[in-house]
Amino acid sequence: MADKKYTPMQFPNCKGLKGISDAVLEVHFKLYEGYVNRTNKLTETLSGMATKGEAAGTNPMYAEMTRRLGFEYNGVVLHEYYFGNLKAGGSGATPPAKLKKAMEESFGSFETWLADFRAISTMPGIGWAVTFQDPRTGWLSNHWITLHETNNIAGFKPIIVMDAWEHAFVPDYKANERAKYVDAYFSNIDYDAAEGRLK
Repeated sequence: MADKKYTPMQFPNCKGLKGISDAVLEVHFKLYEGYVNRTNKLTETLSGMATKGEAAGTNPMYAEMTRRLGFEYNGVVLHEYYFGNLKAGGSGATPPAKLKKAMEESFGSFETWLADFRAISTMPGIGWAVTFQDPRTGWLSNHWITLHETNNIAGFKPIIVMDAWEHAFVPDYKANERAKYVDAYFSNIDYDAAEGRLK
């Protein structure tokens, strides 16, 4: 595993977003690259410790680095979903048929899904708003992810991901203007990309 390295992905689809400046995105991409680099370093270090027989729950360094790996790794994955479901101009005000049907079957209507997602995405705190799909039932549900690794649902697939950390919208908006950022996010959301993630 130590010889396997992540390479940061490129997201040209994010250039020229409405209401989310290229300057904020440049900083955001650098932050994402930091997660990639730290994931690679932790993976290499932990693998080296395992090879040397130092992998033990009683080894505090090994234990803390292992705990940290979940934070860094999910920082990589969630950012890739987030950047991947944005594009300049978005894909329209409503999702394509398959995604809309999944929202209706899970929430009763697209409008109810949207109201629920907006409510979650504007809650106080740092984290992520994510629409997940249950792989067993196909149902969609909206969740708040604290940090990167806390509250993820095991085995569920992220369909729509919104970064709600302040670095995603400050200085375009003030720290208390997340609702304006959420509006900008939805003006750039690529529902086609999100639909492509459905099981």
